[in-house]
Amino acid sequence: MAERLYFIKTNPVVAKINLYNKLCREEEHVLPFLKDDQKTSLELIKKKALDHIDHLSKEELQDLFRWFDVACHAEPEELKNLLFTHGIDVFHEISDSSEVQAFHQILSGYEKHFRINFGYKTDAEAFNRFLIYGIFFSALANENIQANFHFDYLKSGNKDLYSIAEAAVQERKADELPSPEIHHHFSELYDGTKFYKGNILMLTHA
Repeated sequence: MAERLYFIKTNPVVAKINLYNKLCREEEHVLPFLKDDQKTSLELIKKKALDHIDHLSKEELQDLFRWFDVACHAEPEELKNLLFTHGIDVFHEISDSSEVQAFHQILSGYEKHFRINFGYKTDAEAFNRFLIYGIFFSALANENIQANFHFDYLKSGNKDLYSIAEAAVQERKADELPSPEIHHHFSELYDGTKFYKGNILMLTHA
């Protein structure tokens, strides 16, 4: 099964109550989904749920995803609802493997240019700046979608990112440019994060 790319906001208050209590009630159910030294791993996850859910490592969150996914019988919408109830808000996803690859390629180019590494967790302000770059890059790579609200609205206030995206597109060969579909993901992600102040988590899950 192809991997999906999930974009997550967290709710520490909800996780402190609902996720922590669920972990305590269902210890025997969650343990098989954890790595070596399962009981120690579970205690660490419980502590992080109490302190702040953002402290979970990528591997710990992936373990919880697998646990919840099995509980939902791999029903995507039911999984999202269950995660949301426990402080993990999957507010956007990219489910097409070619679009996931295109997103990662654009992100990689951005990280290389600015000599940064987003990793699995980044603050919303930095992520939002990347999304603006992604909107420019994906639109410039597909001329037929340049005339749109996000592109025109953001261009005047972000000329530096526009110039960098324009140069990056010119450096790519035609067959290396992303398909138009990736553009709507950047636009929707921008709308979903432009007023958000917390961390954004990016997680792949089959």
